[in-house]
Amino acid sequence: MKKVLVSTAAVMTAAIWLTGVPTAANGDGNGRGGSACSALPSHAELKAALEAAQAQPNGGFGLEMWATMVNRDGIVCAVAFTGDSRGDQWPGSRVISAQKANTANAFSLPGLALSTANLYTAVQPGGSLFGLQESNPVDTSVAYGGNPAHAGKPNDPMVGGRIGGVNVFGGGLALYNAEGTLVGGIGVSGDSSCADHNIAWRTRNTLGFDNVPSGVSGDASRPDNIVYDITPQPGQMPGVSASGWGHPACSAAATAIAATLPTAP
Repeated sequence: MKKVLVSTAAVMTAAIWLTGVPTAANGDGNGRGGSACSALPSHAELKAALEAAQAQPNGGFGLEMWATMVNRDGIVCAVAFTGDSRGDQWPGSRVISAQKANTANAFSLPGLALSTANLYTAVQPGGSLFGLQESNPVDTSVAYGGNPAHAGKPNDPMVGGRIGGVNVFGGGLALYNAEGTLVGGIGVSGDSSCADHNIAWRTRNTLGFDNVPSGVSGDASRPDNIVYDITPQPGQMPGVSASGWGHPACSAAATAIAATLPTAP
């Protein structure tokens, strides 16, 4: 008789796809990646905070949103959305939100936070970090595996996997707990990149993970805030950022809102 070897990962993936029942591969059933995510909010807490943030004026189009949290190792801990069903948000924004969470976590330090918005200028051609967005590819088996019917639910197929990916526009923030310890990242996607940043900021504030030590924004009370200092230049897109950390403006409303976002504790 010929032996057939089947990997444990394949068995768990099939179990999730067929039943939607959480296994070790996608967390503990509460939207957390098991004990690895015990320091982060639950799916229900993320969803409630995201909904509260999305309901406020954010300078965008008022669209429904996706949010993802990862821990310090880049493991997806929770995925949520604000609409009535997964189709009420841009489907592509689910993975984008995970990329943003991974990026903010991957390029922040215990003493220095970088939001995804802060990385925009540096990765442009000629910038000091040009090519960064190609450095840590998304794990497509995590991003697109499992049953899509469970997307955004406590047993989202991404939960428990390491998503990877780098995204360099607004919507990703590092997560610092009440003790100021860096414990992961949050990513929000579904509207303009500027509105995404505002919504992510408010979500993080509601969750109480905005004890940011320092950043590059020039605003000590909002260290990793989005920076709007790009001066348009004829024949050049997007222009020149005075600080080197600038992000393009999306709307006057979004820019004004960013300046009044809740301050760090």
